[in-house]
Amino acid sequence: MSKGAIAMIRQATVSDAAAVAALSLRLWPDHTMEEMTAEFAALLASPEAAVFLAEDGAPMGFAQCQLRHDYVEGASTSPTGYLEGVYVAPSHQRLGIAGKLLSACEVWAKAHGCTEFASDCEIDNAASLAFHLAKGFTEASRNIHFIKPL
Repeated sequence: MSKGAIAMIRQATVSDAAAVAALSLRLWPDHTMEEMTAEFAALLASPEAAVFLAEDGAPMGFAQCQLRHDYVEGASTSPTGYLEGVYVAPSHQRLGIAGKLLSACEVWAKAHGCTEFASDCEIDNAASLAFHLAKGFTEASRNIHFIKPL
């Protein structure tokens, strides 16, 4: 893909579960291919979730979104569309692909009755924070979670 070229964005289907899983392992490396393939097969079969793929001959990015009916930090309506994850291969970053994937998720959420769209990122992920702010999100809160053995 050349600079300025636009990837094709499409909604993934159950038959794309393995391709999405392979990309997702770059974002969530603590899982196995088998786990992620099974998880995405279930998600892709659910009317409560969607995955969008960016392709240029082969998948190079994805975004996963869902409807959340539980509490969403900063939201005042339910369901709330939620960006669960977005990934673009390093060779295709800085071309606007993540933004196009996000837009596809937002259109999907709006079509499912959502009037708000939320997301999160790790507190030390400056690139993700900058991406979210550049795409019109406002910071709702910062959380640090604790645990201890009993």
